[in-house]
Amino acid sequence: MAQSPNVAVVLSGCGVFDGAEIHESVFTLYALDKHGARYQCFAPDIDQAHVVNHLSGEVADGETRNVLVESARIARGAIRPLSNFNAQDFDAIAFPGGFGAAKNLSSFAFDGADCTVNADVERALKDMVAAHKPIAALCITPALVAKVLDGVDVTIGQDPGTASAIEAMGAHHTPTGPVSVVIDPNYKLVTAPCYMLDSTISQIADGADAAIEALLAIVEDGEAVR
Repeated sequence: MAQSPNVAVVLSGCGVFDGAEIHESVFTLYALDKHGARYQCFAPDIDQAHVVNHLSGEVADGETRNVLVESARIARGAIRPLSNFNAQDFDAIAFPGGFGAAKNLSSFAFDGADCTVNADVERALKDMVAAHKPIAALCITPALVAKVLDGVDVTIGQDPGTASAIEAMGAHHTPTGPVSVVIDPNYKLVTAPCYMLDSTISQIADGADAAIEALLAIVEDGEAVR
């Protein structure tokens, strides 16, 4: 009997303003477990772009934090450096959102369509595409996917500025509601807006669940499960 799907989850810190969005991350892990998948968390072993005081919203001048160390808070310590990721070991990969994706996994928050993407993130995306294995990207993470994968179809919800930047990178954006997903069959990519919309926490849970359910359906259809 085949084992349950094994999914890599890439985090970008801990906290919406400078790292991974905690609700989206936890609901992603919950949805994977609920639908019978295994998971392994990863994060790049780099310093955050900056540290934000989540009470005041202000940048904490002079303070530094490591993306891998901070992501370990969400992963309860069970996390690996993204440099160790091997696409052959996994059936799919998922990227929860948060500003960390736009600040640490890429420079999208600072440079928009002219952004760069972390080398390990870019390698992971390209390796999964080359292996014909599916990808899920939540919230703002479709923007960094759009930078790496040519002409991809994605959604970040309805924000016109972000959608315009995504299309400037050569991607196609589809406006969606809180619990909708967009699937690009060519790349086996599932995207969902989550907190890019003014959503409730239950809508975030439902949106993450819908994205993971679609991701795992692609795994099953592709017979990628080992």
